[in-house]
Amino acid sequence: MKSKSFNTYKRLLIYSKPYTGRIILALVGSLGVVGVDVATAQLMKPLVDKIVIGKSYTLVNFVPFIIVGMAIFKGVSRYIQEFFIKTAGQMIVQDVRNDLYSHSMGLSMRYYVRNSTGNMMSRILNDVGVMQRSAADVLVDAVRETFTLVGLTASAFYSDWRLACVAFLVLPLALGPASLIGRKIKEYTQRSQATMGNLTAVLQESFSGVKVIKAFGTEAYETLRFRAENLAFYRFIRKTLKYDAASAPVIEILASLGIAGVFWYGLHRVISGAITQGELFAFAASVLMMYTPVKRLIKVNNQVQRSIGAAERVFEVLDEIPDINDSPSAREMHRVQGRVEFDKVSFAYDEEPVLQDVSLTAAPGEVVALVGPSGAGKSTLVGLLSRFYDPQAGTILIDGEDIRQVTLESLKKNLALVDQETFLFHDSIRENIRYSRQGATDAEVEEAARLAYADEFIRLLPGGFESSIGDRGVRLSGGQRQRICIARAILRDAPILILDEATSALDTESEAMVQDALANLMRNRTTFVIAHRLSTIMHADKIVVLEGGRIVDVGTHQELIGRSGLYKKLYDMQFRDE
Repeated sequence: MKSKSFNTYKRLLIYSKPYTGRIILALVGSLGVVGVDVATAQLMKPLVDKIVIGKSYTLVNFVPFIIVGMAIFKGVSRYIQEFFIKTAGQMIVQDVRNDLYSHSMGLSMRYYVRNSTGNMMSRILNDVGVMQRSAADVLVDAVRETFTLVGLTASAFYSDWRLACVAFLVLPLALGPASLIGRKIKEYTQRSQATMGNLTAVLQESFSGVKVIKAFGTEAYETLRFRAENLAFYRFIRKTLKYDAASAPVIEILASLGIAGVFWYGLHRVISGAITQGELFAFAASVLMMYTPVKRLIKVNNQVQRSIGAAERVFEVLDEIPDINDSPSAREMHRVQGRVEFDKVSFAYDEEPVLQDVSLTAAPGEVVALVGPSGAGKSTLVGLLSRFYDPQAGTILIDGEDIRQVTLESLKKNLALVDQETFLFHDSIRENIRYSRQGATDAEVEEAARLAYADEFIRLLPGGFESSIGDRGVRLSGGQRQRICIARAILRDAPILILDEATSALDTESEAMVQDALANLMRNRTTFVIAHRLSTIMHADKIVVLEGGRIVDVGTHQELIGRSGLYKKLYDMQFRDE
C-alpha cells in the first residue's frame, strides 16, 4: 500500500517538471518567510538581555523600524511564494485533467459499457478537483512549514542543544498517530469519491431524463434517490473530517509535554546561571514557534492523503488500456471504393455470443438492409465495422484490407453514421453540421443542409444557421434534429454510410421528408441500413435477415417475400391491417 502511494506521488511529481521555474521562485519566497520567523526568535535574546534587563534604551527607537521592515519583507516573500506555488499547482492539475479527458476519449466502447457516464464525470471533475485543492495547499504549506521547521530547529539547537533535546523527545511520539490518521483519511477519501461518482451519476441521469421524470411524475422518487446517495457521501466525508479534526488536538497534547519539559529544565538552568533569561526566552520562542509548523505539517500530510486517494482513482483511468488500438504496422487507408466483407465474424460482449459465424459482402454503392428481431445483432454488426469493438473471430475487410491493419483515424474518415439517437451539441446549427468536417466552409455547410432538406426550416429560425439549439437539440422537433444529423453525414462525404434506425422515431410527414434527405445521402455510397419498418428498406439491393446472431436469409424484398421465412413473417406482422 505504501509503495502504491509512493508511486502515485512520484507520478504527480512528474507533472511538476514543466513548472520547475515557478516552484524555484516559490522556494526563494519561502526562504524569505522562514528567515523572518527564525530572526524573530533570535531577536528575543537581545530584546530581553539588552533592552529589558540591560536598559539600553537608545535601541528602543530601532524596534519599530525592525518590526515594520521585517513585516514588509515577509509579506513580499509570502506573496511570491503563494502566487507562484499556487499557479504551479493549478497548472499541474490542469495538465492531469487534460490528460485524463484525452485518454478517456481514446478508451473503447467496451469501457463505457462497464462504467457509467456519471462515474467518468466524477473522476474528471470531482477527483481531480480534490487533487487541485490539495495540490495547491500542499505545495504552499509543505514548502513553507518544512523550511520554517528546519530553520527554527537549527535556531533551537544553536541556542541550547540540551534544551532542544528535551523539546524533541515528544516528536517521535507524534509520528504514530499522524501516520494512522493519514491512512484513515486516504481510505475514506477514496470511498467518499466513489460515492460522489454515484451521486454524479444520479444527477446526470436525472437531468438527461427530466422529460421522462416529468411525464411519469416521479420527482419525489428521484429526490429520495438523490438524498440517499447524498447521505452516503456525507457519512464518508464525516469520517474523513473526524480524523482530520483529531490531528491538531493530538499534536497539541504531545507538544504540551515538550514545552512543559523545556520550561522546567530551562528555568532550572537560568536559576543555576547556566543560561541568561534572554537565552531562555529566545529558546522558548523558537520551540513555541516550532510546534506550529509541526501541526501544520500534520495537516499537510492529511491533505496529501486526500490527494493521493483521489489521484489513485484518476490514475486507474489513465492506466486503463484501450481495447481498440492502432496496430504497430497499421497503414493509412485512403478513400475507398466501398466494398465491405464480413468473413466468418463472431462476437460476444461477455460470455453470451451476439454474432456467430457471420459472412456478408456489400459491393461498392450497394444498399444493404439488416433486419431481424431485437437482439439479433444488427447494431453490433455495424458497430464492428466502425471498430467500436473487435470481433473475437473472423475478419472485416474494406476494399480487401483488414480494418484492424489500418489506422483508426483513416478508417473513420471513410465512414459516416446517422444514428437513431439524434445527438446534437449545445451549439449553433452551423457548428453541429460542421462537426463531421471541422474545416468545411460556410458554403459547404449550407449546401449539406440543402441536400438534407434542412435549409428551409433553418432559415425560418430567428438566428438562421447561427441559432443555438439547446441541450441535445431540445428546441427542434425530431424530424428537424434528424435532418441536421443527415446534413452532418452529407458533409462528411464518406464512401461508406451506416443508418441505424434513422427514421424509427418520426411521424409519417417527417419520415417522408427524412427519407428524401436520406436518398441524397445514400447516392453512390455503400450503405448499411438498420430498420424495423420494412417499408423503408423494400428497395434495398440486398436484405440480410438476422436471428440469434446468425444470418438466416439474404435476398431482395421480392425474393424474401416468396420464401415464407422470417422476413415474410415480419412483413406480414407489420402489414397485417393493410
